[in-house]
Amino acid sequence: MKTSTPPEEVSLPFLGLTHATAGHFLLRLALGINILGHGLVRIGNPGAFADALVQLFANTWIPSPLVRLFALLLPFIETVLGVLLTLGLLTRTALFAGGLLMVALIFGTTLRSDWETVGLQMIYAALYSALMATAHFNRLSVDAWWAKNRSHPVSDSAQRPASVS
Repeated sequence: MKTSTPPEEVSLPFLGLTHATAGHFLLRLALGINILGHGLVRIGNPGAFADALVQLFANTWIPSPLVRLFALLLPFIETVLGVLLTLGLLTRTALFAGGLLMVALIFGTTLRSDWETVGLQMIYAALYSALMATAHFNRLSVDAWWAKNRSHPVSDSAQRPASVS
């Protein structure tokens, strides 16, 4: 008869982290680097990226100037979101903003009936959602470091040098 693994063994620390914390960190880091890469490859020539997107959306009802504006902003938004997620800085805000960005991209892609790309975008949306739902495991991040340091402030007496009489 096969016995199940006790719950306490499932979450034993790995390099000082629980499996859930390590898993959250790896997924957040991978998504952050991926989104950062999206932004960096497009940010060098945003005009060419915008021109290509305007052509893709030419047969939709979205006005070309709006598509162009979105396409010009997208590389910068992706770069900022990628940096924030990679560092774990303002993580919940970055995850929520990234999720909203995916909603906008999915909306536009459905107007083009590009269902294969929508499927990939849905995976990104699921990753953002999963990371948001497990944000309480975000312990290996700048956010966690700041929270830890804010919860242990240096007292006034420790900050002031002792007076010499």
